[in-house]
Amino acid sequence: MTSSRSTYDKQPSVPLPSGSRVWLGAEAWQQLDEAARRASGDRSPVIAVDCYPGVEIADLVAELSRALPDYAVIDMEEAAKPADQIDALIGRNLTDDRVFGVMSHFTLSEFYVEAELDALADAVVESGRPTILVGWGAALVPLEFDLLVLADLARWEIQQRQRAGATNWHTSNAGDDNLRKYKRGFFVEWRTADRHKRTLFDRVDFVLDTNTSIPSAGLITGDAFREALATAASTPFRVVPFFDPGVWGGQWMKKRLDLDPSADNYAWCFDCVPEENSLLLEADGRIVEIPAMDLVLSQPRDLLGEKTFARFGAEFPIRFDFLDTMDGGNLSLQVHPLTDYILDTFGMHYTQDESYYLLDAADDAVVYLGLKTDVDRDAMITALEAAADGEHPFPAEDFVNVFPAKKHDHFAIPAGTVHASGSDSMVLEISATPFIFTFKLWDWGRVGRDGIPRPIHLEHGRKNIQWDRDTEWVEKNLVGQVEVIHENEGVREERTGLHELEFIEVRRHWFESEARHDTEGTVNVLNLVEGDCVEVASPTDAFEPYRIHYAETFIVPAAVGEYVIRRTADSKSETFATVKASVRGTRASDN
Repeated sequence: MTSSRSTYDKQPSVPLPSGSRVWLGAEAWQQLDEAARRASGDRSPVIAVDCYPGVEIADLVAELSRALPDYAVIDMEEAAKPADQIDALIGRNLTDDRVFGVMSHFTLSEFYVEAELDALADAVVESGRPTILVGWGAALVPLEFDLLVLADLARWEIQQRQRAGATNWHTSNAGDDNLRKYKRGFFVEWRTADRHKRTLFDRVDFVLDTNTSIPSAGLITGDAFREALATAASTPFRVVPFFDPGVWGGQWMKKRLDLDPSADNYAWCFDCVPEENSLLLEADGRIVEIPAMDLVLSQPRDLLGEKTFARFGAEFPIRFDFLDTMDGGNLSLQVHPLTDYILDTFGMHYTQDESYYLLDAADDAVVYLGLKTDVDRDAMITALEAAADGEHPFPAEDFVNVFPAKKHDHFAIPAGTVHASGSDSMVLEISATPFIFTFKLWDWGRVGRDGIPRPIHLEHGRKNIQWDRDTEWVEKNLVGQVEVIHENEGVREERTGLHELEFIEVRRHWFESEARHDTEGTVNVLNLVEGDCVEVASPTDAFEPYRIHYAETFIVPAAVGEYVIRRTADSKSETFATVKASVRGTRASDN
């Protein structure tokens, strides 16, 4: 199962190095066999297929057994600790909460019985048979492997499978609601898996794309994988976006981005969240899909820049996503945790600062932002508590400011500020990457698409509401903050935010022909917010011109340096605009 796709995500893929091949299905299994036999010489070959949690292990074992009958194909996850022991080990990180856990620091070896891994290695040696060990952590088995294969999988595909009934790793939680499955992945499994996977990048012989069905999986060499990631870290690129419906979802993306017209709505689009999105690699028209997070983990300095890497480590700190409420409903009234709270409570080292950039808006569009001056906090909390039963509507406009919103407005939302996007808006959310730490205060009495009441986190929320962010403060600090930096030669550069409490700097460039940019040593994330089509080009021809359409988000790695955004020969628009986000204090000119 894959995410909803459209012409919107038919972006150019990252080229694999010249001479590379993508083997598909039966070709892939034959290639593994031939490579393993060359590497093993006179010995029986032994292959480790180390899988990301969520890979369909039973299907992979069955397909390898069918395609390579000479091999003993073993599910090495049988050496894992019993499920109840793992549950006890990670219980404190999962907590009893339906949504939030605590960031974990487990290593994968903690989930396995060392003696069982040793026994498995002994059995393989004693059998003398060609053997393939399959599972998350296959590389932990103490053997000298002839081939090491990474079977990789994007987190968005994992979520799709879980929604269809798949379980988390080594559990029987098929019937759990999706929020709890996601929580187990986010706080434990994926952190552990990325920590383990990062140790494999430099030594894998092959990478297997398991985002598709196992019989048609694509295979590339480890060398091609590494070189392609190095290329991606030095050229502009797009990740593969995914789209998701929601109870408040609208119709704008469905119409403007050529999505499935039969869908009820689309609420979300993650257009730049490398933790969730994937990256396409291509050779001779054949594509493999890998997690975009592989690029962040393997090339953090070239991608992020030295200063951004020094501040955040191998994490991509900037998030671009869409919130579509056109002909939809209001987002939940919410607040995000302060840095001190998110670190102390959830173990996350930076917080969910946000902003709303209006790509489009109807005449009646509004943004809820900050509290009314002299609001009675006790009365507001009492009203929110009463509303939690779903029977007593919360009179939001008695307590929360409501500002009209029009196209190209930009509202800053530092953590601790009560906010929501109203209906009839198309929001480009330019924000910090931590995206699940949303404390819903009121959700307009709705239930989720699964029929279960959406979670309200009033206890967390009340501890983070900044009551001094009243009407005057919000008007002075968060609304209408556009400042012209300079204007010449047909280009106007503006600062549109964010607030000084937030680490993201956003610049908007209006132009008719072209606008020149420089990463100045830090990663840039941009979206074409006005105009039909542009291309990103190198003044020194360091990379091929990269075509970008309206509303598409693209990443320019720190290593790129100077670049130009210019109209294309076939563009019909007269005026263009991009918004560009970077991390404050990391540009060379900030010194």
